[in-house]
Amino acid sequence: MTAFRYRAVDAAGKESAGVLEADTGKAARGLLRERGLFPLEVASVARDSGGSRFTRRRLKVSELTLLTRQWATLLASGLTVEQALAALIEQAESESTRQLLAGVRSEILAGYSLRAALDRYPQAFSTLYRASVAAGEKSGELARVMNQLADYLDRAHTLRTKTLQALLYPAVVAGVALLVIVSLMTYVVPQVVSVFQQGKQALPLMTRALILISSLLREWGWLLVLAVAGLAFAGHRALRDSTLKRRWDRWLLGLPVLGRHLRTLDATRFASTLSILAGSGVPLLAALDAGRQVISRLPLADAVATATERVREGQPLSKALGASRQFPPLLIHMLANGEATGRVGELLERAARLQQAELENRTATLTALLEPVLLLAMGGFVLLIVMAVMQPIIEINTLMR
Repeated sequence: MTAFRYRAVDAAGKESAGVLEADTGKAARGLLRERGLFPLEVASVARDSGGSRFTRRRLKVSELTLLTRQWATLLASGLTVEQALAALIEQAESESTRQLLAGVRSEILAGYSLRAALDRYPQAFSTLYRASVAAGEKSGELARVMNQLADYLDRAHTLRTKTLQALLYPAVVAGVALLVIVSLMTYVVPQVVSVFQQGKQALPLMTRALILISSLLREWGWLLVLAVAGLAFAGHRALRDSTLKRRWDRWLLGLPVLGRHLRTLDATRFASTLSILAGSGVPLLAALDAGRQVISRLPLADAVATATERVREGQPLSKALGASRQFPPLLIHMLANGEATGRVGELLERAARLQQAELENRTATLTALLEPVLLLAMGGFVLLIVMAVMQPIIEINTLMR
């Protein structure tokens, strides 16, 4: 049977859409008529999937995690892949997810493997996801691999959520501080300083600088905003060039605090990916290639590529990665221990968890320090503005005495 996407109306003229299964398009229209619906459009999901706006979209991490967890549970209960997909289609809340799963199920019913079916939807299922599923199919432990994937996705989503939550308050403080300072410079300062400009006394340097900055913001502030936006856009486009991005990443990784944080973040992703693939029976070279694709910083990705070549020549992975000096020593030592004991997947997972805990602690510490720094910076700017306004008044009072 094949999955068909349809649009139909009932006797009252109300339109509905969904997915149903039938042998042919004619049979699908017949099923709709039996339900009291008049078909407007009936198309095969498998045929339509390449360009459908539903199946080409990315799944949210939380949505993919829940889907993978449910899929693993259904497989562990004894259902076949096709039966599990049928249950997931009924369970899915969004129409786009139903369309996606129906397309995968149609490929399986057509005789393709699950890996081949997922390959049709690379935007929804990452390289890591598809490689793990292929390993699970070959080893006959697809349910266990799907559970590992769900755990990995859950940890990644948790880390991202905690990081965003930790940065939310400092971002709000910075935004409010910027708004207050711009308001003072563009509305309050001109009204107060205009009194001094009418006098004949020479204004202090700080006051003259304040007047100049205020005038520039009021007259050319829009141009400044456009310039900043243009620079950001130009920088984003420039980083598409691999040479420039490699230099930028190398500079970021060399920073005292941020560099270590970014290095640990990529090392965590790499270790998690490698632990899943190695534990699922994926060949090491293929696992290294998939792990390199989840790394954001090019110097680290280059180090993995170089290590892959050395492993292909027969060198141990821990020694090959350690020679680059790009990855945290914890990861290298855990990997070496795993190679010595034959528990590479297990120890890589432990290393990933330890590094994730380190990232969460460091993020909490940095954001806790960032909040008072932002408040002090805002207070410093306001103090400068007040001093620039008050200095002429103090000088006038001094002269009057």
